[in-house]
Amino acid sequence: MSIPARLTAGTLLGIASLHVAWGRGSSFPFASTAELTDAVVGNDVVPSPAACYGVAGLLTVAATATAGLPSRESRLRRLTVAGVAATLAIRATAGFAGRTDALVPGSTSTRFRRNDRRAFAPLCAALAAGAVMSLRRASRP
Repeated sequence: MSIPARLTAGTLLGIASLHVAWGRGSSFPFASTAELTDAVVGNDVVPSPAACYGVAGLLTVAATATAGLPSRESRLRRLTVAGVAATLAIRATAGFAGRTDALVPGSTSTRFRRNDRRAFAPLCAALAAGAVMSLRRASRP
């Protein structure tokens, strides 16, 4: 597996783990749930545990496909990774444009928009690029 594929899959799994922790009630890395929702969700509504676990599951599928499973040549894997890359690219574009609320209504707090432009959108763009790079065949010696 290529270095970009490893980094992308690892990052997706890390973000999935955060979502599991949030589903279990953690506010990590913030001091309170109010800070977490303002910074990450963009409003004061706490997502349900089911929503957090659902996102974690999707991120785990994305990480698995990016890592090359079920097989590097699988059509299903290639379609999954293409969908992951497209979704992340759309999310990045909305974030850079300051319009994540068009995708996720209510994501409008000032703190969230700042975090979105500085961190979340660039991260989504990098993950989209990493997903696409994971589709490239590794050169064989």
